[in-house]
Amino acid sequence: MKDQTPGGDCTPVVRQDGAPTDTVVVLSTAPDELLAKRIAHVLVEESLAACAQVGPAIVSMYLWQGELEGTDEVQLTFKTTADALPALHARLCELHPYEIPEFVVQGVPAGSRAYLDWVTQATRAAVQTAARDA
Repeated sequence: MKDQTPGGDCTPVVRQDGAPTDTVVVLSTAPDELLAKRIAHVLVEESLAACAQVGPAIVSMYLWQGELEGTDEVQLTFKTTADALPALHARLCELHPYEIPEFVVQGVPAGSRAYLDWVTQATRAAVQTAARDA
């Protein structure tokens, strides 16, 4: 299958098979836009994520310690690789004020080869550092 975007590069769309270098998407939130931008900046700067998106304000409804909560939050989305997940999670927890920050990983079954390769390249330094430190 090929990406047939009019006027764009026709890079092949490829399937991922669950390898450690496969691209994944991580969902999280932050309590406000300023902190969301800081977290996004740090995680990309440290090569733990190739890309971070700071979304619009949302309202999250959830039960916490038996009480219904309604909290204004800002959505965060990160593009990274499976092998960067442990280091990304650890760093997010360091930067985040919540006792249990949201950390939901979604698989990416397929994507353009060029984009998936870029995510792998952008996170390679952090993965190599984590491997050396382990």
